[in-house]
Amino acid sequence: MSRRKLEVRFPAAAIAECLRLAGLPPSDIDLVAVSTSDVAKTLTRWVPGVKERFYQVRRRLRPPGLASALTRAAKGRLTEFGSNRLTRALSARALRADFRPVGLASTPLRFFDHHRCHAAAAALSSGVPAALVITVDGVGDGLSATVSRFEHGALIRLSATPASQSLGIFFEHVTTLLNMRELEDEGKVMALADYAAPLLDADNPMLALVRAEALTIRTAEPARRLARRLRRILWNCPNERFAAMAQRTVERVVTDLARHACRATGLRTIALAGGVASNVKANRCVRLLPDVENVLVFPHMGDGGLAAGAAAAALLEVGPVEESYMPASLALGSGFGEDEAEAALRAAGLRFCRPPAPAAAVADLLIDDRVVLWANGRMEFGPRALGHRSVLARPDRPALRDRLNVVLKRRAWYQPFCPSILEADARRVLADWKGRPDRQMTMAYAVHRDAHAVLAGVLSVDGTCRPQIVEEDATGDFPDLLRAMRDRFGMGAVLNTSLNLHGEPMVRTPAEAVDAFVRSGADALRLGPFLTVRTHDA
Repeated sequence: MSRRKLEVRFPAAAIAECLRLAGLPPSDIDLVAVSTSDVAKTLTRWVPGVKERFYQVRRRLRPPGLASALTRAAKGRLTEFGSNRLTRALSARALRADFRPVGLASTPLRFFDHHRCHAAAAALSSGVPAALVITVDGVGDGLSATVSRFEHGALIRLSATPASQSLGIFFEHVTTLLNMRELEDEGKVMALADYAAPLLDADNPMLALVRAEALTIRTAEPARRLARRLRRILWNCPNERFAAMAQRTVERVVTDLARHACRATGLRTIALAGGVASNVKANRCVRLLPDVENVLVFPHMGDGGLAAGAAAAALLEVGPVEESYMPASLALGSGFGEDEAEAALRAAGLRFCRPPAPAAAVADLLIDDRVVLWANGRMEFGPRALGHRSVLARPDRPALRDRLNVVLKRRAWYQPFCPSILEADARRVLADWKGRPDRQMTMAYAVHRDAHAVLAGVLSVDGTCRPQIVEEDATGDFPDLLRAMRDRFGMGAVLNTSLNLHGEPMVRTPAEAVDAFVRSGADALRLGPFLTVRTHDA
């Protein structure tokens, strides 16, 4: 809404848009559910300039000041303190002023524990009657991980790991030491790890720094201090080896925690949430455990999903919740009409047509090695492109992948793109199929070697991919596109990445989609029912 990626300011525009989409006036809202009221969060609500300065430095929008190291140290210490009656009262007072412009200043407001929100989101969206719910992230309300049991519509916490013992903070240190942006570039660390030489656990000193102990996580010393030990390790090894050590540590700790929890509870379905659950390789390791039947990852697993989690936690307070509150489609955001799309195209002076079968027309372009921007319907909830705001290409062309990096995404060369695949084809090409198919690109899968060529543009160097597995009989233009690709290509698959330019948030409106097309090197834009194709002399 603000056109700032990973926005940290109060979401007034997003709240107004949610009310508009729901067709509700603010007076119809019974309760505002808010996540997190610890000391650090309360401070930033009262002094938002602190949060803004951290945002600017973390995103490399301005250099760190002289006091940056001290500020970071103080922040690390403050985040270890949980919430209490005073912080909740102070947070509520600060938020009342923020809620006034959107008409919610007098609406009852209730705070919910950070990890309770993560767990409630995962449990209530799982669609299963019973699950083991594991949350792992950096820190929130004095905790960094929890294990809970969801059964008979109720969520009961079994264990909690304090913020000082954080696996997420450990990985943030690794990200920063590799000169990447913490809370944003952890996926790059995971991708870089694939390029390291094979490494035995006995030769990985990081495994001594973090471990799973029964149903909790333990670090060798407070997590905020681990940077010193990690810096010494990095001094003596290449970046890719350092990344591989850290990735292996995350995989080991998360799988050990899941294994211990399964054996302690007898539950074999796991629901995951929290920032560490965005690590698709670790999620795959959990899925492949012999004790586990299914792994279900909340689609907006990081802190961006806490608002939905707070709503879920509020539902659980009312009473047991027996059914999933997450709809099958995540197309929950802003949409647009034909008139708005046509006006945006005309305002940019673009020539366009209205093909009778837009999906088939786009498939023809993809087969011809074109890169197509695709904006259609309401935008998705969560960080993944699922066929509503996407950049598309053939899945078998490494050259197209590299072109996308140069002209549009400007990602690190070693970061792979992801495929969207129809389920029948996915079952044929994914070598480690197990459990319920992942619909939201939250899980890595190994690909059969004989399918590497046809998916060469969407494979990690280790032969895995992070697919969106689309139901075979799903309706809509995007499934139609995949079926058209199967007719032309032999497989219902495309390279699918989010529709945004480097450093910018996801495209939302037709005007933003047209602007991205004009500024990018993409070959075509499908905007609602319309299609515009760049001419060779443009």
